[in-house]
Amino acid sequence: MWQKQVAEDLPFMPYLVGFFRFWYQFIVGDDYRVALGVAGTLIATYWLTRSGVEAWWLAPAGVIVVLYTSLRRAARQADASAAGDARRGGHSA
Repeated sequence: MWQKQVAEDLPFMPYLVGFFRFWYQFIVGDDYRVALGVAGTLIATYWLTRSGVEAWWLAPAGVIVVLYTSLRRAARQADASAAGDARRGGHSA
């Protein structure tokens, strides 16, 4: 009931909700761990740079590590899924 009242009082609210949903899906997507890893890498790079350390190399290295772990996790899940299909007598694509 209150949602209808809010929608009448704030006609821009559906657009605002849609805007934030888009950015959440764009940044987080299917795996929140990648977004957290990249954010953590950027924060660590920022703090190291602020403390006087030359940390330009940390951002690319962190992204490579996050990408590697994400691809490894996806490959393991695909292998497990294919093994499960083979046990059930199905075919994997």
